[in-house]
Amino acid sequence: MFYDIWVLMVEKGWTLALLRGAGVTILIGVLGVVIGLAAAIPLAILRWRRLPVLSQLVDAYSIVIRGVPGLLVIYLLFFGSVDWVQKVASAFGYADSAENAYPFIVGIIAIAAISCAYSVEVIRGALQAVPLGLLEAARSLSLTPRLTFFRVTLPLALRLALGGINNVWQMTIKDTSLVSVVGMQELMRTAAIAAGITRSPLLFYCLAAAMFFGMTAVSQILFNRAEKYFNRGFSRG
Repeated sequence: MFYDIWVLMVEKGWTLALLRGAGVTILIGVLGVVIGLAAAIPLAILRWRRLPVLSQLVDAYSIVIRGVPGLLVIYLLFFGSVDWVQKVASAFGYADSAENAYPFIVGIIAIAAISCAYSVEVIRGALQAVPLGLLEAARSLSLTPRLTFFRVTLPLALRLALGGINNVWQMTIKDTSLVSVVGMQELMRTAAIAAGITRSPLLFYCLAAAMFFGMTAVSQILFNRAEKYFNRGFSRG
């Protein structure tokens, strides 16, 4: 039994294939969260300030994306745009490049859109949780509203949002498995291919589960350290 596993994982090269799949998973997850967070911060500020129309549009976006399955978001983005993109790419002579790169691009955009919708709510809640006493102290020091926001409100809100961002990241790294439907060979798709070829589904799905658990466990440790670092000087009460 152990010899058969050794042959599959080492001699047949499936260990390297799974590691490459895990690398793609991490890359999509990191890019999705970073892009989603970059978009979520200004959108959350719009919601927090309750600007007419704009705030309602952000709220609608967040509700819609969070209210449908992530797989459906990927399907809508991919199949709703792939024909148009292929026609434009063909017109400029980049049909092959578009065919190879577009699933990766759509996968990242879809994961970022899902991550952004959840991050908006996390950051908005953090902005509302900033203690009013700190804002009053800033005003007593004659800080302008703009300076107060960028030097007091936003940094404190991001510190308070760190736990929620951790949850978004943990969700996102698992949602990357959904991009396999557009042809991305991330960890779960690699495990599925290996299971089909070798007829050893239990082995490869258990390995995929262990790798996902490892990624989320390491992430949790890193976020715990980050929270401890940014909470220096603040009362735990």
